[in-house]
Amino acid sequence: MTILENNTVLEKLKDKFGAYIISSEEQYGMLSVTADSAFNIDILKFLWEDKDLEFRFLTDICGIHYPDSPQPFGVIYHLHSFKYNVRLRLKFFLAEDQSISTATVMYASANWMERETYDFFGITFAGHPNLKRILNMDELTVFPMRKQYPLEDPNRVDKKDHYFGR
Repeated sequence: MTILENNTVLEKLKDKFGAYIISSEEQYGMLSVTADSAFNIDILKFLWEDKDLEFRFLTDICGIHYPDSPQPFGVIYHLHSFKYNVRLRLKFFLAEDQSISTATVMYASANWMERETYDFFGITFAGHPNLKRILNMDELTVFPMRKQYPLEDPNRVDKKDHYFGR
C-alpha cells in the first residue's frame, strides 16, 4: 500500500482548483483547506473519484460563526480516505444570506448532518431533500449556536452577587 501525504493531497487540489483554494494549513497532522463555497460539490466529487485520493467517508459536517467576519458562517467537512488512512478538513465560508450546495448528492450521511447545521446555525443547503429542524423545537425562531445572543439571560436573579456573599 502506498502512503498518501498531505502535500500530495494539497498539490492535487491546487492543480485542479487552484483559483478556488483560498488557504491551507496543517495542524496536528491533519490538512485543512479553505476554498470558495461555490465549488464545494466539485471539490467533494473530485476527492471521491480521484483514484489517488479516494476520500469516500464523510466523518462530520459542522458549522461555525465568526460574527465580525465579512463571511461570518462556515461549513466544515471532515473526510477520511480509508484506503490511505488520511483525514482531510475542508472549510467553506458564506455570507449570512448565502447558501451552500447540499452534499447529500455525494454522501447519504450528509442528510442529518446538514439538518443539524441548519438547526443550530441557520446555514441553508441548496438542494437538500428535507431541510428542517432536527434537534430543536419546530417553533424556535432563532438559531442557538449563532454568536449574536447574550451568553446569559440578564434577568436571571439566581446569579446576583449578593446571593454569594459578594
